[in-house]
Parts: sequence; C-alpha cells; structure tokens
Amino acid sequence: MYGKDTHIPDDGTEHGAKSEGPGCCGWVLTILSYILIGCTLPFSLCFTLKVVQEYERAVIFRLGRLLPGGAKGPGILFIAPCIDEYMKVDLRTFSCDVPPQEILSKDSVTVAVDAVIYFRIKNATASIVKVNNSNAATRLLAATTLRNVLGTKTMAEILSDREHISHTMQSILDEATDPWGILVERVEIKDVRLPVQLQRAMAAEAEAAREARAKVIAAEGEQKAARALKEAADTMAESPGALQLRYLQTLNTISAEKNSTIVFPIPMEFLAMAKKSIGNGNASM
Repeated sequence: MYGKDTHIPDDGTEHGAKSEGPGCCGWVLTILSYILIGCTLPFSLCFTLKVVQEYERAVIFRLGRLLPGGAKGPGILFIAPCIDEYMKVDLRTFSCDVPPQEILSKDSVTVAVDAVIYFRIKNATASIVKVNNSNAATRLLAATTLRNVLGTKTMAEILSDREHISHTMQSILDEATDPWGILVERVEIKDVRLPVQLQRAMAAEAEAAREARAKVIAAEGEQKAARALKEAADTMAESPGALQLRYLQTLNTISAEKNSTIVFPIPMEFLAMAKKSIGNGNASM
C-alpha cells in the first residue's frame, strides 16, 4: 500500500528494529485496534488510509516507537487508530531570510548584513527524531553562523568577497545540519548596509581620488601638448616659409567665419627689423 523511500538515506531503523518489543500491553492494544478496524469496515478506511504526496515522506510511530524501515511514501499508508501517529515531512527546497545582523568587522566597523539560505530535508526520519523543529533550528543556526563568519572579515573583504563568504557559510551550515537530516544547498549575501557617516566618508574619499586622477590626466595632457608645440616650433624654425603659410591659413580660417574684426599677429622679427631700420636712418641724419 506504500513504498519505502529509496532516494533518501535513513538511519532511523535503529530506533525501532534494535529496541525492545512493545510488550504485552502493546500487543493487546494492537490487537484491539485491528479488531476495531474490522468491526467498523468500510467506514474505518476513511481514518486508516492516508495519502502521502510525491514530495512528502511520512514518519510513523507505533505506541511511541519508530516503525522499522524509516520514512514511508509516497503513496497510500495504513495507519492503525489509537496506536499509530504519523508526521509528514516536506522534501521540497525551503528558502528563508536571515534577519539583518549588526556585525562588528575585523577592522572595527559596524555593518548590517542580511542573507538568504536555501535548504531541504534529505533524511525525513532524522529531521523528526533528532531535532524538535528543523526549519527553525536551521534559521537560528544560519543567523549565528553569519555573525561568526563575518566577524573574522574586514569591511573591504565583506564588500568584495561575498561569493567566498557564501561558500564558507554553506560548508559550515551543511556540516552542522547534517545530523538533523538537512542539506544546505545555497547561501547568498543579500545586502550590506554601512553607517551613514561611513558612507559619506567613503564618498568623500572616492571623490578626492577621482579629482587627483583628473589632475594627473590634465597635467599629462599639458605635457604632451607642450611637447607637440615644441616639435611644431622646431619644424617651422627650419623652414621660414612655413610660418608665412601658417599665417595665411589662419587668415583663411578667420575669413570663413565672417568676422568684422581681424587681429593679425606680426612676427617679432619684423619689429626688430623696423626698429633697426629706424635706428640706421637716425644715425645717417
């Protein structure tokens, strides 16, 4: 009527197979229960047949003792009234948010960090027998592990090395919850919140660094421009006609813009020659 779960390892047989029998009183109650079922057929089937879904397993206790064979399902289960008690366990993956934790990092910076964990039950019997509330216990353990792991990291490592921190937390949680029959599949750091004053200080530091880089880039540009001007001056000095051609090109550019005023530079050599000519004329007079 039901199939044994062959996909999930189960160590719960030791609780039933190696323990003592139900005793004389237990056998009497079991016989009376089956007599009651037989006398009330077919109405008793409504209370004795239970359906377990594909994603569920049922852990059955008879007179307080775990039945041999571990968790049962999926399929139809037979539950004897008055002596059997069963608990369904969901094998699907659960996701839970770890509440924001105020953590003091290794470099004495207070940060608020929250995370999310994904886990599932791989051993239905252990999750019932060995821990009171496996889901709540996993959530509390995740919050404690988050504080312990991030307490050994600096603020820079928390901000830049989230993937490594997530893998470390996953391995620690998986090892700690393995006796409870729980498998931690994934851990993710959701958000890291810094104090407002620290955010302002970091923003001022980043702005100062950007301004410093901008000044360095501007200085390098000026240096390259000065080098190019020096090379151009040296080239024009080698060919006097090149300067005149540059004057004419400048005039052509200015005239294309239809300006009413044109300022034309006069080379200093012309002024020196004019001054020398005036001086020679005065001397001859």
